[in-house]
Amino acid sequence: MSHATSQTGPLRHFLQFRDLTTDEINYIFARTQLIKNKFKRYEAHHTLHDRNLAMVFEKASTRTRVSFEAGMYQLGGSVINLTTKDSQLGRAEPIEDTARVISRMVDLVMIRTFEQTRLERFAAHSRVPVINGLTNEFHPCQILADIFTFIEHVGSIKGKTVAWIGDANNMAYTWLQAAEMLGFCLHVSAPKGYELEAQRIGTQPANVLKQFSNPLDACRGAHLVTTDVWTSMGFETENEDRRRAFANWCVDAGMMAAADPSAIFMHCLPAHRGEEVTGDVIDGPQSVVWDEAENRLHVQKALMEFLLLGQINS
Repeated sequence: MSHATSQTGPLRHFLQFRDLTTDEINYIFARTQLIKNKFKRYEAHHTLHDRNLAMVFEKASTRTRVSFEAGMYQLGGSVINLTTKDSQLGRAEPIEDTARVISRMVDLVMIRTFEQTRLERFAAHSRVPVINGLTNEFHPCQILADIFTFIEHVGSIKGKTVAWIGDANNMAYTWLQAAEMLGFCLHVSAPKGYELEAQRIGTQPANVLKQFSNPLDACRGAHLVTTDVWTSMGFETENEDRRRAFANWCVDAGMMAAADPSAIFMHCLPAHRGEEVTGDVIDGPQSVVWDEAENRLHVQKALMEFLLLGQINS
């Protein structure tokens, strides 16, 4: 048996938000707080000593790479970084074969790629846990960090309202999974032609999802207002069309004023001030984007630890 198959319990992946149970997500949030507190006190937390993380990037990254790489080192492990430029992934090796080989040599794999099916094919042939670092369809690590940040600043997200303003992208669909599991209501407002796809979301009760044609209406009473760039990676050819279509979906002071008085603003970054959000909002007192960015580090440490060790008390 290889060293790489030594995690306790059945093999677990984190390919989309609902791959964890509600109880497991709450455990990860509690564990994140413990790990973050130790980090702030400069206390070592080497629960993954001598473990190896392989990071596979088929899409460019700043925050995902830094947070996973720094996080694994802080847990006492080591990291191997692979891109399509410096591996056989860019030379048409079947991803199933890549998975079979890499997973015999490391303990954990994080992949940032295009189609969710590509990630699923890798996971199906991996002997170790696989984490979704972003796909076209979902971005579950970002939503874990966002909700942990909400808990830090506001408290429990259960029963609250989250307003998603802009493109119905991988973030929006992951927010919807989180709303179903954690008991909050997601307000979504996107321009005509860019809304959530009916066949993907099915029939959702009104206490889980409400869709609005007017973004200001979506923000009314919201406890969190959040957005993303209008053109996600892979859709750059649509940039000008999207800028025209989304012109009225720029989160501004008026939208934040319509939200709950204690509302906070989030953005997964990178941000384009003056496009999807005004500078006075993202740089203003309600913005928590820098805490949100930092929390990718802490929540992913808790996630990696959980996938390899299960729930622990130390």
